Amino acid sequence: MTSQRRYTAQRGFFSHDDDPESGDFRATTRVDLGLLARLYPKDDASGREDLTQWQRLQQYIRHQNSSNKDKQYKLLCLIRHGEGPHNGKEKETGRAEWDRYWAKVLGDGIITWADAELTANGERQVRRIAEVRSYIGLRRCLRTVQLALPAEAGNPRPTIKEKLRERLGIHTCDQRSSRSWIAAHYPSFDIEPGFTEEDLLWGPDQRETIEEHAIRSTEVLDDNFNGDYGDYVVLASYSDAIMSVFAATGWKKIPVAAGAVYPLLMCGEKVQTTA
Repeated sequence: MTSQRRYTAQRGFFSHDDDPESGDFRATTRVDLGLLARLYPKDDASGREDLTQWQRLQQYIRHQNSSNKDKQYKLLCLIRHGEGPHNGKEKETGRAEWDRYWAKVLGDGIITWADAELTANGERQVRRIAEVRSYIGLRRCLRTVQLALPAEAGNPRPTIKEKLRERLGIHTCDQRSSRSWIAAHYPSFDIEPGFTEEDLLWGPDQRETIEEHAIRSTEVLDDNFNGDYGDYVVLASYSDAIMSVFAATGWKKIPVAAGAVYPLLMCGEKVQTTA
């Protein structure tokens, strides 16, 4: 018998519960991340009436984690990277034309979007993000975390995770830079063991399927829940990668705006399966 986890996003904690599943909608960062004012089962037992809503949530998570060894709760803060030049080009050309041609080339002769950096607007977006732990991928995500969670502010060192990536293949903006380039340009970041020098996951001829992407996202969650990352983890990632996490946890398909933070309280429950 092998032990695995089933991941379920929890409702009733954040106002994003009401977000519509619509291609015209973009979830943005809300005041207090949209944390709902509510009572928790252990509020009375604490004997304190001066706890903030965040302290109540923290107390609730600790209680849940100590009550059942087969269920573990974590608060994931999903950050979509700030705007990159590829986002602007897609807006200009439309999604169909972007997928047909422009996503497959390095640039348009004026701007380059291979492993895209952030635009000036993208940098402004992510400077508004505050406080947290992290766990990330390509240049635009590295820069997002560097600006949003500067090391000099006392934030923990982020860890670069190879599998926390956008859907792989064909789109040049999703091919990562070399390990040595990342290490030289982002020395305050940790790089996970086994991170190859060149990008061996991306290829120019075949696009990763949605199902394959969901499996990879589940492996990221496994690593997160099995590792010593604490009860609060930030995943700085990409639009399709965030959608893939939603799919792996039974959440709605909610498009997240560039540079936005989307909180998700998760339960990882151990289930026994036959090997």
